[in-house]
Amino acid sequence: MTIVEPHPSRPSGTTAVAAYRQVRVATAQLLAEAPPGAAALPVAHCPGWTVRELVAHLVEVCARVHGRVTGDVPGPAPDGGVPELLAEWERLSGPVEGFLAGPGSMDGHILVMDAFTHELDLRQALGVAPPVAHPALPVANGVLLKGLSASLDGHGLPPLAVRTEHGDAVAGTGEPTVTVAGPWHEVYLALAGRRSAAQIRSLRWSADPGRWLPAFTWGPFRVPESPVAGAEG
Repeated sequence: MTIVEPHPSRPSGTTAVAAYRQVRVATAQLLAEAPPGAAALPVAHCPGWTVRELVAHLVEVCARVHGRVTGDVPGPAPDGGVPELLAEWERLSGPVEGFLAGPGSMDGHILVMDAFTHELDLRQALGVAPPVAHPALPVANGVLLKGLSASLDGHGLPPLAVRTEHGDAVAGTGEPTVTVAGPWHEVYLALAGRRSAAQIRSLRWSADPGRWLPAFTWGPFRVPESPVAGAEG
């Protein structure tokens, strides 16, 4: 897989730290500005979750990495509300950011991807548009493109050129002859199992996308049967 600037294929540890920290800060700001009762809102991209459960998931993932890094496994996420969860996430994040600052590892980049994807989920739940740019995007996008690349290869499919306003990339092995393009958040959500087959088809394809659609189900991601409407489009 080759990713063309401005998204480098191997983001630095400094980039990963800034990315993860910005997700945490943005999440806290979004929730501080949310209307009363937002914690109970459903998260359409995570069926069965509320906003509070989404935040609890972010804290639990951070706690697991904290335990691996420090050897001191934290207890379960606080039983309180969103403010208590956010405070716990901030408390746990120091050693985790230290881990992210180290030599680049896929585990660290997956952590950033998971957190950033859930920031987008939160924005959808709150009716807030995706950011124009975000320091987590190069890291998270790299993880998703690597996953799509493996899926394309596993299905024996030709590679795809992936184009957004932030740059071009190649997913899969070889020289692509087909391009999929669209706004970065629509392409990202398609790669992260948050866009239906019809929505993936609605991206700008240079050829009929039918043969490539199975590759968008990979790893933890499944193409949903029905579109999810929201602030992202």
